[in-house]
Amino acid sequence: MTQTQPLPNSPLGHLSDPRLVRQFSYIDGKWCGAADGATIDVTNPADGSWLGEVASLSADESRLAVDAAHAAFPIWSGLLPQERSRILRRWYELMIEHKEDLALMMTLEQGKPISESRGEIDYAASFVEFYAEEAKRPNIEGVTSHLPDAEVEVWREPMGVAALITPWNFPSAMLTRKAGAAMAAGCTVVAHPSGETPFSALALAELAERAGMPAGAFNVITGRASTVVEPWTSDKRVRALSFTGSTNIGQLLYRQCADTVKRLVMELGGHAPFIVFADADLDQAVAEAVKAKFATSGQDCLGANRFYIERPVYDQFCRKFADATAKLTVGPGLDDPDIGPLMNAAAIAKQEEHVADALKQGARCLVGGNRHAAGDLFFEPTVLADVPDAACIMHEETFGPVAALTAFDTEEDVLARANDTEYGLVAYLHTMDPRRIYRASRALEYGMVAVNRTKVTGAPIPFGGYKQSGINREGARLGMEAYTEVKYVCRDWA
Repeated sequence: MTQTQPLPNSPLGHLSDPRLVRQFSYIDGKWCGAADGATIDVTNPADGSWLGEVASLSADESRLAVDAAHAAFPIWSGLLPQERSRILRRWYELMIEHKEDLALMMTLEQGKPISESRGEIDYAASFVEFYAEEAKRPNIEGVTSHLPDAEVEVWREPMGVAALITPWNFPSAMLTRKAGAAMAAGCTVVAHPSGETPFSALALAELAERAGMPAGAFNVITGRASTVVEPWTSDKRVRALSFTGSTNIGQLLYRQCADTVKRLVMELGGHAPFIVFADADLDQAVAEAVKAKFATSGQDCLGANRFYIERPVYDQFCRKFADATAKLTVGPGLDDPDIGPLMNAAAIAKQEEHVADALKQGARCLVGGNRHAAGDLFFEPTVLADVPDAACIMHEETFGPVAALTAFDTEEDVLARANDTEYGLVAYLHTMDPRRIYRASRALEYGMVAVNRTKVTGAPIPFGGYKQSGINREGARLGMEAYTEVKYVCRDWA
């Protein structure tokens, strides 16, 4: 295996810029393979075909990345904020210039429809652009002194090395949302992408190098998560750790980081309720429900899982939503369908389990409910009606194209049911009553509330959840501040 291999038998070999296909890890400005030659195969979920292989580094090799980031920290943090901004801005520009190649790579390794992949590259790049601007504003805050003959200031300083662990469902955006914030603050980065979608992260490392990122400031390490990440959780030089993924893995990392008391930024599981009151614009609610459920083939922590519909419009909503769902197209991402493949066999099994459990408990299947003929990792977009609260799908993330519908009678009832979960990432609310919008938005125990719409995310907003859906926020100014320490300086002028 070489650093940039033509890969004649892989669709990755047909990118416009073949240098974006990197199969080695990126440490200290160099492309590094595993000393023992270990690799991980990467396949296309649409058909199981081989895309390539990436290096599978050992724990000792993973520590080398921390060595590099630690050594580079005084260099990167010592640059003028305008210089860091200029490099980040160039990284953003290169992402936009190579958008088609990056999107194609993402669809091949992740499976999402190509139009969604293009959208993700724009989304990913927007974080780098946003934080390139924020990098120029590490303001010192003046505080009115409480002491005579003293002047008081509050500074924000970069923490040091930040470890970033990213998932497979948004392989570019989750990396740039974390890295953009950390690096704008002056931190250096060690990043571990999912073994199922590593090429997107390695391509970003290639572009970061072209943008002029100093050696060691941005490192991408591939390999088994349990091998690569554990050394970071116990290393005192790693001062912050950011993770996007399941709540279970987040809890594990939380415990592993306790001894070194790291700053944690975690975006964990979601179990979003989608609430429709009888006074809502029903056609709009149905259209938004399709977006909220089926984007990224349902493999999204923001995906609506539980649909609560007020009883007077319940039957009508069920019919309209089922009709809209039945029209969705399913197929390989390069065909740009509405629904692509799921990531792995476990995801398919979970859809089947949730459907079977709901039907056993009295639910009705209005559309779908089975594997799709397009391939082993495809599942039909599915609508289940009359799903009881005791069903598994009402308590667990489905992370796939299965929607569970149920009726409610009162505002108090639906808010209590919506909040009856350990998760609290996002809630969707449809009603035309401004007083109800205010009451419900206040009452919903979620970090984000989308009212009469689905799209709410973006670089300027603080992304994150309540309860076991996360710690701290990503995006916005808060996302950058998560990677800084607060220093209070009191000067005596007497």
